[in-house]
Amino acid sequence: MNIEQPKSIKHSYIQTLLASPDKVFPLLCPTLEKEWVQDWDPIKIISRSGVAEKDCIFVTPSQPNDSIWIITRYEPLSYMIEMYKITPGHTVGKLEISLLSESENVTKASVSYEYTALSKDGEVFLSEFTSERYNCFMLDWEKTLNHYLKTGNKIA
Repeated sequence: MNIEQPKSIKHSYIQTLLASPDKVFPLLCPTLEKEWVQDWDPIKIISRSGVAEKDCIFVTPSQPNDSIWIITRYEPLSYMIEMYKITPGHTVGKLEISLLSESENVTKASVSYEYTALSKDGEVFLSEFTSERYNCFMLDWEKTLNHYLKTGNKIA
């Protein structure tokens, strides 16, 4: 048995989304993300309802191995979702999103990613997962989602 101290990193960001939580929350879904995220194309989605739900599993292409995502918390009434992303032999990621209404058409989205390395390659990933890189990712996500909320279309 090999017991190690975790090598982890966590970043959080608050997005400002230009719609109510009722309109934003359903879009945090492996099926519906295809409507607003460029190049989002899961390999497989396992869901009783066909959309996000507790225990929904989906697989996305990734390097070095495809990633397996599991939604472990899904609370549409309180606008909270949590999921794990397992990339075998690489990392385990935890994504937490909670939405809070700021006004009738403004939502604050708290988005946190935490990754734990499973290997030396995973440790390299952690060293590259800087706050600057994360903030760029969050700004792009915020811009992309706001564009969809405003126009009903993906950014081309």
